[in-house]
Amino acid sequence: MSQERTPLHEVSTYSKDTPVGCPDVNGRAAVFVPTALFDVSSSTTIRKGAGIVGYGNADGSLTIYFEANRFDESSLHKWENKARKAYDRMVAGAPTVSKAKMDPKMVEQIGYIDGTGIQIKLPEQLQHWLQVSNALDTAPADAFIVWKTK
Repeated sequence: MSQERTPLHEVSTYSKDTPVGCPDVNGRAAVFVPTALFDVSSSTTIRKGAGIVGYGNADGSLTIYFEANRFDESSLHKWENKARKAYDRMVAGAPTVSKAKMDPKMVEQIGYIDGTGIQIKLPEQLQHWLQVSNALDTAPADAFIVWKTK
């Protein structure tokens, strides 16, 4: 008896490692990049090179917040500053249009963010996202970005 296997690219990124529920200030959230299933070229929301953070919902979906520096602020040139801006918006519960509920197949979790910094577990996926976004110059220098010590 043969079973049909689900192609690897169709497996959800939502897992036991995905933080569930909106974090409090300084709490942990996930960091994401789009998968091949997400058509970034025709997206009216997430733009190339965006910092994407979020958390899992009880229904199996993800809530994501993103920042792509659409107004070209110099302080948001680096990818980690975009991710931090999206994170700060999320934990503050700030009103924003840069928020979406998403199918987990559309993004891949590559790390974590909290009030002290970012830990990138899959740096090659982030590099790929920034390369296809023509934004390699915004890439972090290290897989651990610290902006505040405990």
